[in-house]
Amino acid sequence: MTKRAWKPNVTVAAIVFRDSRFLLVEEETADGLRINQPAGHLEQGESLLEAVCRECREETRYDFEPRFLVGVYQWPRPQGDVTYLRFLFAGELAGHDPARALDRGIVAPCWFSIEEMRASAARHRSFMVLQCAEDFLAGRRFPLELITHCG
Repeated sequence: MTKRAWKPNVTVAAIVFRDSRFLLVEEETADGLRINQPAGHLEQGESLLEAVCRECREETRYDFEPRFLVGVYQWPRPQGDVTYLRFLFAGELAGHDPARALDRGIVAPCWFSIEEMRASAARHRSFMVLQCAEDFLAGRRFPLELITHCG
């Protein structure tokens, strides 16, 4: 039997903070309805910045303009089957198309205060949802120039 090469699952996520609220999404998962930042997997041929803009647009109908890298999060799931490498970007909304279809599995975009996020932690897709919001509120900001796309 040939052993398959291990690799992490690279994901991107968007933090949008407006009027003291975070843009989140409600999504259907194998564990039921969960709350997450607009997020998803890096696709072949994409830069990280292209991926986070696409994911935000597909999941919220908003156009996202990244301004900062908030952090990079490595999370091996407790089940041991997958390790996620999440790149979290903070930015602003640039436009909205209410007629655009939402990505499969996304129920709706929604806005939560940090207090509402803390109170709903049991419904989060993972612990990273709250951790990312807390890191943003703590002032973590790194210039986008930290990321170099060589493709």
